[in-house]
Amino acid sequence: MRAALLALLALGAVSAIDTTPAEARDYPFCIKGKDYAQVLGDCSFSTYQQCQATASGRYAYCDTNPYYSFGAVEQEPQPRRSRRHYRD
Repeated sequence: MRAALLALLALGAVSAIDTTPAEARDYPFCIKGKDYAQVLGDCSFSTYQQCQATASGRYAYCDTNPYYSFGAVEQEPQPRRSRRHYRD
């Protein structure tokens, strides 16, 4: 029993160490239509032309990915006003 448990723990440790992180990629365009069950469709297109080529001849259309930020600039935080400290 102990040998099986140690083997299971070793297998779990090897599989946890051996995993690689997923490649983080944002795709700005999604294909949508009746062939795609997801609400967002298939958001795996880097360019609008790729999406249009895939949608060609199908009952589908291309739209922007709502979760992709098109170069949105984050607003800089407002500087804090310094407080004056008075001693009594």
